[in-house]
Amino acid sequence: MKKGLLVIVSGPSGAGKGTVLKQVFEKYPNLKLSISVTTRDPRVGEVDGINYYFKTVEEYKEMLKKDEFLEHQEVYGNFYGTPKAKVFEQLDKGFDVVLEIDVKGALSVMQRYPEAISIFVSPQDRDTLASRLKGRGSERPEDLERRISEAAAEIQQANLYDYIVVNNDVTECAEDVISIVRAEKCSVKLNRKFIDSLTNGGK
Repeated sequence: MKKGLLVIVSGPSGAGKGTVLKQVFEKYPNLKLSISVTTRDPRVGEVDGINYYFKTVEEYKEMLKKDEFLEHQEVYGNFYGTPKAKVFEQLDKGFDVVLEIDVKGALSVMQRYPEAISIFVSPQDRDTLASRLKGRGSERPEDLERRISEAAAEIQQANLYDYIVVNNDVTECAEDVISIVRAEKCSVKLNRKFIDSLTNGGK
């Protein structure tokens, strides 16, 4: 069985990553979303093992001590991490796995797992990004300014990714992501064993 592809997807708040990926998963069933570990309390409607793996701080630190995370970080006083075992299990089964993580986490995974491909989801322009964040209506003015500032900093890191897709139209952006994954799976670097089998007479 051919090993799956690890796909990193990042982008600033307001870029619409979640909406784009929802369509991607509907159209490309072989893609699986990695579920992160977190120490924060579950929100209303969130289910352990579906939205997150909810752990105590002690459980999280034990996982960290055992090097069980592909990447990990602290965000606003809570800890988050991507469990390696779950990701590699899906990859070994032939599924392509998506890590929807921020730039800091993405750069960490790129270093630890260079075979991964990285996609940066971008808004059409910064005015659009600011408008989307304001449109949520759930941010205090000071939090909104912080998010806009953080988004600008993340956009500056986009040149470290393999690909950038612009979310001007959700459906088109989802198709772009799917096209990238399909093209990568046809790349020579991921098919060297197959090529070797052909050159060696199928042995």
